[in-house]
Amino acid sequence: MTPEQIQARILFKDQDVIVLDKPAGLAVHAGPNSPDHLELYLGGLSFGWAAPPRLAHRLDRDTAGCLALGRHDKSIKRLGKLFMQGRMEKAYWTVVHGGPAEDAGEISAPILKVTGKGGWRIIIDRAGQEAVTQWRVLGRGDGLTWIECIPKTGRTHQIRVHMKHLGCPVRGDAYYGPDPTPGQMLHLQSHAIGIPPLSVNKEWIRVTAPPPPHMVQALRGCGWSDGAALSA
Repeated sequence: MTPEQIQARILFKDQDVIVLDKPAGLAVHAGPNSPDHLELYLGGLSFGWAAPPRLAHRLDRDTAGCLALGRHDKSIKRLGKLFMQGRMEKAYWTVVHGGPAEDAGEISAPILKVTGKGGWRIIIDRAGQEAVTQWRVLGRGDGLTWIECIPKTGRTHQIRVHMKHLGCPVRGDAYYGPDPTPGQMLHLQSHAIGIPPLSVNKEWIRVTAPPPPHMVQALRGCGWSDGAALSA
């Protein structure tokens, strides 16, 4: 991305925080399979400051949406503490195959990371870490359901594994869903984030991201319309 392209993805900016609309398919960190990653482009968000902003948390490569960045050491430290304390508000939108019989509920199912010859994956296991996801149905369509998920814990692949556990895997999920349609992207978005005041004179920051292009058709099929203001 050029500096202009990454700046166009800013959803919120003040002296402490930038909230970015991360595109699906872009990893946030470098890795063996991630030569292209978000941190390469954060210099375009310096706006004259000596150092670029830094990640306050992470999103999976294929998850789009709200990503919080800290602009200096103090804000990074405060944001990290808020995430650790579970005080951040987070709401995800997903489109799943099938759908639950109920319209809302809570999943409390511990998840465990296991590693094998084919790499690692996350499973439901009593020996795993506590994981809790609240959810509610926002719409239903032809074999698909639009669900808002509120993760009360922040485990790797939590929503994807919990949706599978609920019997309705995320559309486009190559790891936990049915055989994916070639070229179909993961239908999971960090739709909204709420950040408590970082200092005495600050107010809550609440930001919502527009649905990513690859999710729009499925969302419309489940009842979403442009301009709909449904978030946590």
